[in-house]
Amino acid sequence: MQNRRRFLISAIAASCAASGGLYAGESAGEDGLKLAFIPQENPEKLLGDVQAITGWLSARMDVPVSGFVTFDHAAAVEAMGNGDADISFMGALPFVLAEERIGAVALLSEVYRGHPGYAGRVFVRRDSGIASLADLQGRDIAFADPVSESGYLYPLDLFVREGLIAGAEGAQGFFDRVFFAGGYQQAMQAMAEGLVDAAAASQYADLLLTPGQQAEITFIAESEPIPSHAVIARPGLDADLQAKFTSVMLSLNAPENRHLLAHLYGPDGYVVADPNRYEGVREIARRYGYLK
Repeated sequence: MQNRRRFLISAIAASCAASGGLYAGESAGEDGLKLAFIPQENPEKLLGDVQAITGWLSARMDVPVSGFVTFDHAAAVEAMGNGDADISFMGALPFVLAEERIGAVALLSEVYRGHPGYAGRVFVRRDSGIASLADLQGRDIAFADPVSESGYLYPLDLFVREGLIAGAEGAQGFFDRVFFAGGYQQAMQAMAEGLVDAAAASQYADLLLTPGQQAEITFIAESEPIPSHAVIARPGLDADLQAKFTSVMLSLNAPENRHLLAHLYGPDGYVVADPNRYEGVREIARRYGYLK
């Protein structure tokens, strides 16, 4: 687990270093807008969502908009670093990594239940007999992604705060096995189907399960508040194109367009991002070695 986490962080740093200065003064948008999506749910469903939302954006921006699904958060940051993506939808942790290493900027924040924030949770099956984090000693856990705040870093920090592990390196000695499932839905399905004892994911990740599965699971711990997922732009992206994209995305808040939010991970809407809200994420990222 730790080797993969270090590899992903190193891969982000290497790709961003290789692209240093690539976008300075570049006239962007000549080939349209390229969007990178993170596979937080079933990738096959997400492919259909990408087609639907990019078609809608293209029609309203008068600019060709295309999209693709990356392998994980690190791959999305890498795509922005090497010019394969202009805009990406990602969590707070990969955003602050991209911010530091390539100068990415947050354009929008998701809104859920009226707030631009949420929490990470540790989920278990109701019939598992697991009632606390301590009960997971010697058990299996599925994290969503090693470069995820609600699907890894904040839930992991819950175990550290309770004195059950000493930093990220202590996880292997506490759990029997640790997995990175590749997304919220994958981690939740593994737990719901009994392949692992627990899953770490967004507080809303249970909505990715069937109603029957939702009734069979619960959560035993919840993290401190986390800034919601962001829509971020690579440095050097044309300012007018950024503004037009932001304006069109904010129009999704209008009643006649809200049904389209289901194609964008299902938030309640979007607000203009406030970079200052991510300072707590920067702090925990430094504490766990993601940032210097």
